[in-house]
Amino acid sequence: MVYYIARGIARLLLLVLNLKKEGLGKLPPNGPVIVAANHVSNWDPVIVGTALSRPVHFMAKVELFNNVFLGKLLTALHAFPVRRGAADRRAIRQALDLLAEGEVVGIFPEGARQKVKPDIQVHGGVALLALKSGAKVVPMACIGTDKNFPSGWFRPLIIRMGDPIILDEYRNQKISSALLEEISMRIMQEINSLLDK
Repeated sequence: MVYYIARGIARLLLLVLNLKKEGLGKLPPNGPVIVAANHVSNWDPVIVGTALSRPVHFMAKVELFNNVFLGKLLTALHAFPVRRGAADRRAIRQALDLLAEGEVVGIFPEGARQKVKPDIQVHGGVALLALKSGAKVVPMACIGTDKNFPSGWFRPLIIRMGDPIILDEYRNQKISSALLEEISMRIMQEINSLLDK
């Protein structure tokens, strides 16, 4: 209930700010999906969650849940905690459970708010979840969210979705750090290509 009320309010705000949506019809209408987007602003999860027709369950840094009120709000908004900088088995298990139920899980492969650069360190979480769950990975680009809010947002604000990435060719391979890195870089290249259009 809270999720849908918050999404409705955010949609009104983004309507005023003239958010341009491109390619959102590429989101599979059902089944497990991992949405992987660039992350340059705190507004990115709001925009991704608001723009998509299906509810999105975002991984959010565990520190945000230390505040009781904020933690309850984030949980009501379908977010769940993840410890950054280490393999968080509990967060991985929760994400896999959601995907097994046919839900959409949202992840920022960079792991923190920063501009996408060719040499950026990319975390292997998206690749690991995709291989273990069989979910499609849908790349997304948030463009213009790094501008100052709200005045900077009267310049173009765009959310752009790419074609789902199907990883069937990797399914029978043994999961290794090299394989996760290869898949992760492929995902980031797809996101970068959306930013370059």
